[in-house]
Amino acid sequence: MGPTSGYDAFHPAFAYLFNSYYNSVGAQFPRPQRGLVSRPTVAEIWNYRQYVDDAMDALLSAPEACSDDGLSAVVALRLQHEQQHQELILTDIKHAFSLNPLDPTYREAAPRESSAAAELEWIGYEAGVYEIGVPTASQPGSPPRFSFDNESPRHRVFLEDRQLASRLVTCGEYRQFIADGGYQRPEFWLSAGWHLAQQQGWRAPLYWRQEADGNWSEFTLAGRLPVVENAPVCHVSYFEADAFARWAGKRLPTEFEWEAAADAAHDAASAGNFVDDVLAAGRSIHPTPLGERTNRSSPAQLWGDVWEWTASQYLPYPGYAPASGALGEYNGKFMCNQFVLRGGSCATSRSHIRTTYRNFFPPEARWQFSGIRLAQS
Repeated sequence: MGPTSGYDAFHPAFAYLFNSYYNSVGAQFPRPQRGLVSRPTVAEIWNYRQYVDDAMDALLSAPEACSDDGLSAVVALRLQHEQQHQELILTDIKHAFSLNPLDPTYREAAPRESSAAAELEWIGYEAGVYEIGVPTASQPGSPPRFSFDNESPRHRVFLEDRQLASRLVTCGEYRQFIADGGYQRPEFWLSAGWHLAQQQGWRAPLYWRQEADGNWSEFTLAGRLPVVENAPVCHVSYFEADAFARWAGKRLPTEFEWEAAADAAHDAASAGNFVDDVLAAGRSIHPTPLGERTNRSSPAQLWGDVWEWTASQYLPYPGYAPASGALGEYNGKFMCNQFVLRGGSCATSRSHIRTTYRNFFPPEARWQFSGIRLAQS
């Protein structure tokens, strides 16, 4: 809402304090100093939230709001944006707690179950032309109720014959990579990744620790727990995912190969392990081992559990054009030096994800629930 709507800002400094990266809105509080800000208090934030909620209620109750498609689109975008931050808050809390030597618990959860790993199989797909992305208003097709601009326009890509792994890489499989000297063998690593791994002393996924008895533990939102061998490995960077794939003699799928497989599965996100399910069941906010596969014609674990690194750099689709103003800064300006991840995670809301959704992070990012699915040509 702008100044003509009759809305008065809750606090004159909040637009500066909470502006993360929107240059068209104004200056931003320096990013390196954001972790040092101890005010506003939680009570003030609750009051701020209620103030905004009341103003939104008044705006949306106006008769003209029902017919304002532009307003509806902006409200939907803001709700989706909030869901993104809900996930980021969980992963930021996990990272902050992990730095505390007392290994604090964010949320008590039922004991984690360990079952036998489902057999890894390969699902084949034929070469051909595939439709990728969400159609724009000027393109044929029925778009979902909401999508981000980086999911459009819909376009065609040619994909060669390929196979995708039937499940995600497990902690036990990744532990074999560690035991085989994967972090000490540069032949598996991209140059930038090898340099970073040596510089920062990477020897295992983020939050893993080898205990005195030789066993591995990992920090979770339920505290420090033993690594579950058959759970999907997570908190690995693109560099680690790529190195593991090379060690295994495979590769990472492209984002187009992933989307084509998800389209063919026809199960949307119905079978995924999302934060909604985790909280309702009282489980730890963490990836879970795969049980018996009920559909052997398509990959399991496409949805939830971990964001799956792809081999695709985050680039605009053919014909992409960012929106004007601040909304145009939401995605387009980040299309450089990042890789695409697909499928959502155990910290993602079920209603937030879809087949065409493109997440993206720099290749060194490890603090998200990011994991690995293998592919082969």
